[in-house]
Amino acid sequence: MSRGRDPGRRSSHSSDLPGGGDQLKVVFVLLVGLSGGLVALQSDAPLLVIGAAILGGIVAGGALLWYVIWITTD
Repeated sequence: MSRGRDPGRRSSHSSDLPGGGDQLKVVFVLLVGLSGGLVALQSDAPLLVIGAAILGGIVAGGALLWYVIWITTD
């Protein structure tokens, strides 16, 4: 019996899967977006305003993420 890797098996580090850094970026943007929606929800805002707050928070989170990446890379 050989202990070699089966040639038909895919590597666990496939380029098809997003990396941990990419997942963290998505979670960061969603966290900022959902926090805006939760603030609107706590203030008894209508559903349309809650949706707009989530969308605005996602846009703001994306802009904040872009800025943080911009200032931390050379």
